[in-house]
Amino acid sequence: MKYYSLNKKAPKTSFEQAVVKGLAPDKGLYFPEEIQPLDKSFFDNIEQISREEIAFQAIQQFVSPEIPKKVLRQIIKETIDFDFPIVSLNNEISTLELFHGPTMAFKDVGARFMARCLGYFNQNNKEEITVLVATSGDTGGAVAHGFLGVKGIKVVILYPKGKVSNVQEKQLTTLGQNITALEVDGVFDDCQDMVKRAFLDQDLTSKMQLTSANSINVARWLPQMFYFFFTYQQLKSKYKQLVFSVPSGNFGNICAGMIAKKLGLPIEHFIAANNENNVITKFLKTKEYVPEPTIATLSNAMDVSNPSNFVRIQEIYDQDFEVLKKDLTSYFYTDKATEKALIEIKEKYNYIADPHGAIGYLACKDYLKENENVHCVFLETAHPTKFLPTVERVLNETVALPDQIKELMNKKKVAIEISNYGGLKNFLLSK
Repeated sequence: MKYYSLNKKAPKTSFEQAVVKGLAPDKGLYFPEEIQPLDKSFFDNIEQISREEIAFQAIQQFVSPEIPKKVLRQIIKETIDFDFPIVSLNNEISTLELFHGPTMAFKDVGARFMARCLGYFNQNNKEEITVLVATSGDTGGAVAHGFLGVKGIKVVILYPKGKVSNVQEKQLTTLGQNITALEVDGVFDDCQDMVKRAFLDQDLTSKMQLTSANSINVARWLPQMFYFFFTYQQLKSKYKQLVFSVPSGNFGNICAGMIAKKLGLPIEHFIAANNENNVITKFLKTKEYVPEPTIATLSNAMDVSNPSNFVRIQEIYDQDFEVLKKDLTSYFYTDKATEKALIEIKEKYNYIADPHGAIGYLACKDYLKENENVHCVFLETAHPTKFLPTVERVLNETVALPDQIKELMNKKKVAIEISNYGGLKNFLLSK
């Protein structure tokens, strides 16, 4: 498989180089040159196929021939060695729990897959690779855990000061070893802009090998399609038409779902569930893409005002607004609506959601008002205890901490404060 830059001004490259480089030389995101649909018999028989085989069939064409089949199967086995349960709330709405991995967030899948791919590519390389990643919350912890102790790889994580939860901060600032956290005086978009700028800074790239573990990296982004396949496998016999409501920040998750649909997965529709950072909700109404200043919300992992992966979504749909709109609906919700949803989900279904999942739930309800005979699945992207102050305040009850969260709380935070790109550059050059 070859990959091309969405800016169309860089040479095509291999999966390996797309992973190692992260971003194309012309600042564009990499995109697969072709997408071959899977055989219909695969979907007809998916209930009898193991999860590992489903993931292998889904991802194989995108990584071949750089990763041998035997190695790929082992990478997949280690990537998805936890559960992906579906909890039914009623006849119309279910939730897919994506928080059963080591850092209790959906990003464990992409981070673990990428770490293992990069580890394989770098096994005989004497040059150290620096993974540079911006996080609005869960990416940092997932990447830190996924790459912890991987030989020949250092990880530098940028996160916005005061804008991630206490648990999220602990997950990315307490590991040590080859993981360093930089606390940025700004918002997520500032962190993301610094990462992109670093990739294009010849003072840095001439002295070190940089790559990214954000969903701009193809090895972080593509494996997120696995759990759309896993959901279909579990619900195929129950519901004919599946709609996915995806809490959306940088839009990597929903974009991966759209790749799954291109592969032939029978998905009826996608809903991008937004908080008040609602540039895509507005775009689908006006055809105008206008990034705005980032607004801090209770669903902080979605506090993204210029989602990087939306250019990939437009490429999937050949830049055709009308075709895209047939597959994608978007709603946005305030913090007040989010709080009401958390209460409603607990009172009606005795289920505790996190603020991101609550927004996904609201989007399901709104979509179902106008669309019958579909089953809507919202993604519960992180464990509610990662947002404990909000969840406990809103529900007015104490929520028990899982063991892996308990272990974090007494660990000491270690982070380096920076305020601008110069701070990042100085830190990298000093190392």
